[in-house]
Amino acid sequence: MTTTKRFELAISPVWRPALLVLGVTPKRSYIEIVEENVHVCFGRLEYDFPLEAVEDVRLSRWPLWAGVGARTNFRGTVGLVGTYVNVVKITFKEPQQLRLLVRTTCKQLFISVDEPHALIAALKKHVPVQSKAA
Repeated sequence: MTTTKRFELAISPVWRPALLVLGVTPKRSYIEIVEENVHVCFGRLEYDFPLEAVEDVRLSRWPLWAGVGARTNFRGTVGLVGTYVNVVKITFKEPQQLRLLVRTTCKQLFISVDEPHALIAALKKHVPVQSKAA
């Protein structure tokens, strides 16, 4: 039996019209944990990451200067954000390959979620997150 946990992405009403360009609508903005994968849908952009690739997950912040939408710094950081609050950072053990407008790598994925604590708990339940020694 396949179990799916779905979490809606947080999209601010202020940014909703601008994000329509990417096809971001309430039905096309979510993150799901399905069997052994994490599936992310941000409008026309869809990605699948293996659960075993997740190293850490935590509540975070997304800087104002970085903007909203699908963003990257081309050095391993990717943001799929529709608001500056309720941002979760997912860190991968190894960089993941994905395509925005061009192919890039993703070591850290920042994503705005309606229920960030529920997403963090669900990911930590499925992925043995190891604390880093100080």
